[in-house]
Amino acid sequence: MSSSQFSTFWVDERLYGVNIQMVQEITKSMNVTEVPLAPDYIKGLINLRGQIATAVSLKELFQIQSQHHHEGKINVVCKSESNLLSLVVDEVGDVLELEDHQFEMTPETVSPSVSRFMTGVYKLPNNLLSVIDIKKIIDFLNV
Repeated sequence: MSSSQFSTFWVDERLYGVNIQMVQEITKSMNVTEVPLAPDYIKGLINLRGQIATAVSLKELFQIQSQHHHEGKINVVCKSESNLLSLVVDEVGDVLELEDHQFEMTPETVSPSVSRFMTGVYKLPNNLLSVIDIKKIIDFLNV
């Protein structure tokens, strides 16, 4: 049986995860340099010890109309090839190791604003883990 590990996090009471191999680090809120004329979901650029990461609010990228007033204060810094992307999330969850046979395709009920960035889901005992594909977000942002 093969399995995969995911770093999980919460955005507006919803559980998401990215493959642990894509995560470089997790940090608290950092200084962000705003980018003029950037879309709302681009919060700006973060300097991580000389490396520049684009900070993206998943709540705004996914077009989640929040009933909750969490201010995304956690950065999940992900890497893909030479790109760094900082996902601004509400809170960090656990690292989960899940069996590949538990994986399912993204349900059709998931909003297209979210599903286009997902690879699929894992049904957990008390929740649903939506798996985010960092490369799809980077391609969309064209960074």
